[in-house]
Amino acid sequence: MKYIETLREGERVAEIYLCKNKQTALTKAGKPYESLILQDKTGTLDAKVWDPNSQGIDDFDTLDYIAVVGDVTSFQGALQLNVKRIRKAREGEYDSKDYLPVSDKDIDLMYQELTQFIQDMKNPYLKKLCSGFFLEDQDFERRFKFHSAAKNVHHGFVGGLLEHTLSVVKLCEYYTKAYPMLQRDLLLAAAMFHDVGKLEELSVFPENDYTDAGQLLGHILIGAELVGERIRAIPGFPVKLANELKHCILSHHGELEYGSPKKPAIAEALALSFADNTDAKMQTMKEALEATNGNTGWLGYNRLFESNIRKTSEE
Repeated sequence: MKYIETLREGERVAEIYLCKNKQTALTKAGKPYESLILQDKTGTLDAKVWDPNSQGIDDFDTLDYIAVVGDVTSFQGALQLNVKRIRKAREGEYDSKDYLPVSDKDIDLMYQELTQFIQDMKNPYLKKLCSGFFLEDQDFERRFKFHSAAKNVHHGFVGGLLEHTLSVVKLCEYYTKAYPMLQRDLLLAAAMFHDVGKLEELSVFPENDYTDAGQLLGHILIGAELVGERIRAIPGFPVKLANELKHCILSHHGELEYGSPKKPAIAEALALSFADNTDAKMQTMKEALEATNGNTGWLGYNRLFESNIRKTSEE
């Protein structure tokens, strides 16, 4: 299979890709064309069908696997596929694992590492709460391992939610050693649950798009509700501890303008917001640099960092 990340300008491509998105638009002259986003596990590619009614362009829909023939061109500095022929791929012609972006880390090992933090907890209520999700709920484990952490921007791949969560937990573990005033079990539990609402905010791959609940409520509120529901099923769970944990979830974006309904009011919430922001920003930079195809020069203005960025010199 010829993966998207290996494509170069001037190539003729005859391959099967996942049609991530399909939209009909009009040229400046008023002629209809189709704009596609093709995907495999290495990335996405913009594609255009300039004459949708021509011979060789069969019917297909978003999220279909399609066999495409086309020429790789460049438009405004990005690769684009000029499609000549399309048909829906048949069962047996493709393996879906080739079309979903996946963490480059071992998912099962990451999950084991995450659950080890639960084994080390001292607070019986937080340990029971975390165990109920991560150790005793097999359906939750399956979903959590597979889910992404975002539609795009950072950790938008299979295992992304787990990878991001583990990184945030590790950063929070460091904070507890550097700042002993932090309550370790509360902070680590908050780190484990901070993005759990994304299981409902985003649909599963290959769609990986916002659900109705995601659009209307967002993962922060969804996560606080999920955790609150489980807390109410644990007899004697301290009310003050429950409120502190939910506060950490509700405030983990740090600022009201970033979507948090509350700003951090306790030290653990502040530490969680820093850890979440650190891992999200570093992963975003990593993904931006990896998408440059070896370009070592300045990459131009990046709206996420509000700065011109480039890879660090190795000299």
